[in-house]
Amino acid sequence: MTSPKAHSKFLREFYFWSGIVATFAYRIIVVLNHYSSKVSLVAWYIGTIGFVIYFLHRYEISEQRAKLVKQQNLIVKVQQSQEFSTEEKEVMTYIFTTLKTTKEKWNYIFIFVMSAIALILGIYLDFLQ
Repeated sequence: MTSPKAHSKFLREFYFWSGIVATFAYRIIVVLNHYSSKVSLVAWYIGTIGFVIYFLHRYEISEQRAKLVKQQNLIVKVQQSQEFSTEEKEVMTYIFTTLKTTKEKWNYIFIFVMSAIALILGIYLDFLQ
């Protein structure tokens, strides 16, 4: 197995700001609807594209972490270690177990898929119909 590597600082910033901009764009739609439906539509597209990017990234991170916990057998290694206190073992076991079993990746998948479907339908209804 190759050692896991974090994305470059540029990519991490890109994903972070994609999520921030998407969240802001969705929230500002309420205000923009009072002034211009075309501008609010632009905000909707920016938000939706941002969420597609951000939640695909979050899914990949979640999958990678769970895979590493399993591949490295970290839960068993922590529990068998003599170098940690009982409390430290419990904390690390909790962290590793929840990384491996969390449903967050399904949340990311759902948001990604729904955003992608909304984007496709939006393009069709707004531009191709």
